[in-house]
Amino acid sequence: MEGFIGDMARIGYARVSTLDQHLDLQRNALRLAGCNRISEDNGVSGGQQQRDGLSSMLKTLRRGDVLIVWRLDRLGRSIVHLIALVETLKRRGIGFISLTESIDTSSAGRQLIFHILAALA
Repeated sequence: MEGFIGDMARIGYARVSTLDQHLDLQRNALRLAGCNRISEDNGVSGGQQQRDGLSSMLKTLRRGDVLIVWRLDRLGRSIVHLIALVETLKRRGIGFISLTESIDTSSAGRQLIFHILAALA
């Protein structure tokens, strides 16, 4: 089944900050990455920690799933928030991939790269 590797679901998250922006580029990239479900926030700043699409998607993620975003700043603007969110995913047994930055937290070395890139974002 597309979007699954074994019991692992690949779930995408897309966000744009203003209503006049479009999600098409992100949707296409996430589908190409194997996401069969994509949660979205439209017209919501990345600085807002409470986002309906993100919140509902986070509740549905299960151990072994992978959250995929097109670009790191789509998940959040604050370094502290990004790191906290990825650490929460790790504790829950959920992987994280950012396509543009080639971040994949499935190994310790890849987690180190995430922390370095998050500091630069």
